[in-house]
Amino acid sequence: MITIGDITQTLEKAAPTVYQEEYDNCGLITGMASWACTGILCTLDATEEVILEAKRKNCNLVVAHHPIVFRGLKRINGYSYVERAIIAAIKNDIAIYAIHTNLDNVQHGVNHIIASKLGLKNCTILDPKENLLMKLFTFVPLAHAAGVQDALFAAGAGNIGEYSECSFSAEGKGTFKGSEGANPFVGEKGIRHEEKEVKLEVIFPAYMQKKVVQALLKAHPYEEVAYDLVALSNSFERVGSGMIGELPEAKEEKAFLSVIQSAFGLQAIKHTALTGKKVKKVAVCGGAGSFLLGKAIAAGADFFISSDIKYHEFFDADGQLVIADIGHWESEQFTPDLLVDILQSKFPTFAVLKSEVSTNPVAYFLGE
Repeated sequence: MITIGDITQTLEKAAPTVYQEEYDNCGLITGMASWACTGILCTLDATEEVILEAKRKNCNLVVAHHPIVFRGLKRINGYSYVERAIIAAIKNDIAIYAIHTNLDNVQHGVNHIIASKLGLKNCTILDPKENLLMKLFTFVPLAHAAGVQDALFAAGAGNIGEYSECSFSAEGKGTFKGSEGANPFVGEKGIRHEEKEVKLEVIFPAYMQKKVVQALLKAHPYEEVAYDLVALSNSFERVGSGMIGELPEAKEEKAFLSVIQSAFGLQAIKHTALTGKKVKKVAVCGGAGSFLLGKAIAAGADFFISSDIKYHEFFDADGQLVIADIGHWESEQFTPDLLVDILQSKFPTFAVLKSEVSTNPVAYFLGE
């Protein structure tokens, strides 16, 4: 039996909820993790129409990018579209799970899909987050150092950029004296003992602290394990906002606008004045991304593609790059495909469906 909890654990491994922004509301919104899952429907928005689609298709879990509940609800009487969706989910025993800014902020998340649709190469996070990493120092007897090191790597420590199993070690001499109640691995009670030890250092994401420490304690031979945990202010290059990459070949600005239009199926693109320069470096941010404009300019981007740009924010381009506002739904329209891919890779024989409902609330009148 596959439970709702099994599904959400897979999603949280791909995009840990600790990476969501403070204002966000990711996670299980309705339903219970202990429920058996009958099927999954992936969507951008968990509207009432999507909930009813899930019921028709025998899916009791809707995985949505946008949380249907952002703020506290004081009543649930069907007055708003949010309340109607929640009522439909509860009446039909359908769980709703939201995976929003945490999926935006991981390296292979929403912005990676946008970049891939545009054919960008050498992509990196535009604005990496800080204060998300920790370093573990521990001291291990020489003969057991490799075993402890392997255990820490298996728990997820030691990853830096494109490299895994990263650590530092230095040999030294440790001392200790056990009390009468001690059961020392080496040495004798009541006598100071000297032992050749290896100091191991590894870095890991802070949210993994419990798992890493448990692995250390299980693998370490000592009765009392000495270790230090240090919070790091370093930026975490794999987590953050937006993405920046390069086109394989520089393009004229109008030609690149055509690429954007074709890649995202756009009727029109709202943009700032063209600069007359060729386009090579491109920054992107799914959803509302005006807060990253300064980062895009500082990174030397020729284009910044996002949505929900306000009138006065267009002025901030100031001829340094071209801002292209392609629409909120349009920028994130491929997110359900990403969710399907994540879940099918883990549950290849399970019903993982993509919603057929278009939840875009914006329409365009192009004339009769």
